[in-house]
Amino acid sequence: MASKISFGFTVPQRGLFFGVASWPEMLAMAREADANPFFDSVWVGDSVMAKPRPESIALLGALASATSRLKLGVGCMASFPIRDPILFAYQWATLDLVSNGRMLLAACTGIVAGGVSAREGGVWGIRDAQRGARMVENIEICRRLWSADNVRFAGKFRSFDGVTISPRPKQTPCPIWIAANPPPAQCEVPMRRVARIADGWMSVQIFPQMFGALRRRLDSYLKDEGKDPAAFPNIAYHNVNIGTDRAACLAESQRFLDEYYGPVFAPQMVEAWTAAGTPDECAANLSGLVADGAKAITLRITSWDQRGNYQRLVNEVLPRVIG
Repeated sequence: MASKISFGFTVPQRGLFFGVASWPEMLAMAREADANPFFDSVWVGDSVMAKPRPESIALLGALASATSRLKLGVGCMASFPIRDPILFAYQWATLDLVSNGRMLLAACTGIVAGGVSAREGGVWGIRDAQRGARMVENIEICRRLWSADNVRFAGKFRSFDGVTISPRPKQTPCPIWIAANPPPAQCEVPMRRVARIADGWMSVQIFPQMFGALRRRLDSYLKDEGKDPAAFPNIAYHNVNIGTDRAACLAESQRFLDEYYGPVFAPQMVEAWTAAGTPDECAANLSGLVADGAKAITLRITSWDQRGNYQRLVNEVLPRVIG
C-alpha cells in the first residue's frame, strides 16, 4: 500500500436534521481528527436551498477556531456559482486569515437533477445552464481579487472596476479546486475544465471504477495542458460504515443517504460509494480507491453511531490502509 495516502474527515452537518449527531458532537470529532495524524483535512458540505443544511462559511469559521492543524475544506461548494463573487472572495480571504492559511475550496456547479438547483438558482435569476460558466468566471474573479488591488473585471455575468478586498488570503496563491464527477462517457468538457483552471480535483465513486476512469482521462487532459499528472492533487469523497455485517452496514448507509439527499442513490450506487462492513472489508475498499489513483480520501460516516464508527475508523481501518 502506498504510504503517502492522506485522509480527511467529512462533517455530516445535514445529519443535524435527522438525529445523526448534534453540532457540538460533530465539532468534538473534528477536534479529535485535528489531533490525529491520520487526518490532514476536515470538510463540510454546502448548499443554500437545493439541499438545505447549516451554512458552510459559518461552520468553517467555527472549525477554524476548534482546530489548529487540519486543512479546512468545503466539498463541494455547490452554491459557488450563485454567490456574489466579491463578497465570497472577502469571506474566504478572512477565513484563510483566521485559520492561518488552512482553507481549501473545492468549487462545483451545484447542478442537481429534478429541477432542484434550477428552483434554487431561479431566486437569483440563474439557470442551471449558466452554472458552469458562472463557476469559471467566479474562480477568475476570486483569484484576481486575492492577488491585486483596484481590480477591473468585465465578464459575461459580472463587471466592476476599482475593487480591492482586504484582508487578502494568507496563502499565496489560495487554492481553488474543482469537484467534478461526470459520467466517464460525457466527461470531456468538465474534466478538461479541471485540467485547465483548477489547482486540484475532488470526485466521488458512485459507480464501480468511476474514480479511476475519470482520473485516467484527467491525466490525459493535464498532459494536454502541459501539466504533470503526478504533481496534480486529488481527493475522493467517500462514505464509510464499519460493523460486523456488510449487508447491514450498506442498509444503514442507504437509509442515511436517503435522509441526507432523498431517495436518489440506488443500492448499487451506495455500495460503490461506501466502504462498508468489517475493518478488513472497509480497508480493502479504500485501498481499491488508492490503487485507482486517489491521493487522498475524505470520509463521511454514514451511520447513526458516529462515535463508535469514528473510533473503529481510526483504530481498526486506517492503520490497515496506511500499512
